[in-house]
Amino acid sequence: MRSWHSGKLFIAAAFMLALSSMHALAGPYLLFDVGSGRILAEEDAFKRWYPASLTKLMTAYVAFQAVRNGEMQMNSPVRISQNAAKEPPSKMGYKPGSVLTLDNALKIIMVKSANDIATAIAESVGGSEQAFVVRMNAYAERLGMTGTHYVNAHGLHSTGQYSTARDLALLVRAIRTEFPAYAGYFSIEGVRDGEREFTNYNYLIGRFQGADGMKTGYVCASGFNLIATATRGRRTLAAIVLGTHSQVERAERAAELLAQGFQKRSFAAQTLASLRPSSPDRHVATDMRPEICSAEAVAKRRGHRDEQGRLVFDSPLIRPMTREPQIVAVGLGGADGPESTAPRYADVPIPTPRPPYPGRQAVASEGD
Repeated sequence: MRSWHSGKLFIAAAFMLALSSMHALAGPYLLFDVGSGRILAEEDAFKRWYPASLTKLMTAYVAFQAVRNGEMQMNSPVRISQNAAKEPPSKMGYKPGSVLTLDNALKIIMVKSANDIATAIAESVGGSEQAFVVRMNAYAERLGMTGTHYVNAHGLHSTGQYSTARDLALLVRAIRTEFPAYAGYFSIEGVRDGEREFTNYNYLIGRFQGADGMKTGYVCASGFNLIATATRGRRTLAAIVLGTHSQVERAERAAELLAQGFQKRSFAAQTLASLRPSSPDRHVATDMRPEICSAEAVAKRRGHRDEQGRLVFDSPLIRPMTREPQIVAVGLGGADGPESTAPRYADVPIPTPRPPYPGRQAVASEGD
């Protein structure tokens, strides 16, 4: 019996040591068991952060709810408006008037993280982008996401759009438990539109044991965000990692959290519902722009790539993909389902000026 307890204590101590090594440079993070909602590790889980394209998880959740409520179907049309076509990259670049299915639109925003498609989903589901944002905030409130506010469906930076690691965990758990039939949208390795091919920015997919989701996010103000899920046996864990300095760092940090988490069954008794804030500055959003989009930071990230431009990972937890990615075909057309039943409204620009986007040199290789 003593040996068993010693083993348990050793694993717990090792887990804490591994996590403590990340505290100095880490942004907020949270690791939890999706099935039970129990928290395995967290740091600054209530600290306000810019979600960037993690926003698109709520966009998908609202769309799933619309399908469940009979407002539309997965083969219903998503139309590219002039408003949607004007969104900055990352984007698909379809011309205004183009039509694709909701199914293909969701696949595209989960893999390519296309902002024009996210806006088109919002307009096609909600009747207008603003009406859709109202739904986003209503669902956030219903889920208990008390530190979250949305102003758009894509995640391009706005000071009025923010969330927390804890709130994002609530959203992840809602998606995975309420809509298990749609889990496949979050584990797609790549999509192909004609001759164009895009692979998932979540580099744990196909490279980390059991990885099955979910979404990346990046703008200068947020740093590099990642929500990563993995399933081993009957257990699914999710790691929310915010504010890292590169794609490599966010993937390796999430992989380390998940790997350590699978070694423990119930490291903490707290649940997402019982967790309470401890950080006094949780209402102040951190702006990572000076650290992320300086010329020095961009140059440093180039050092994470090999001569072919591929990311290089040092972590043994992220294995090289030894096969071609499994690609799913997407594209225009095929939208023979019913239109959304939501009233159609003309979109009025949101009266919050967007700050200038970073130059293409800073974002071209990131795009998520």
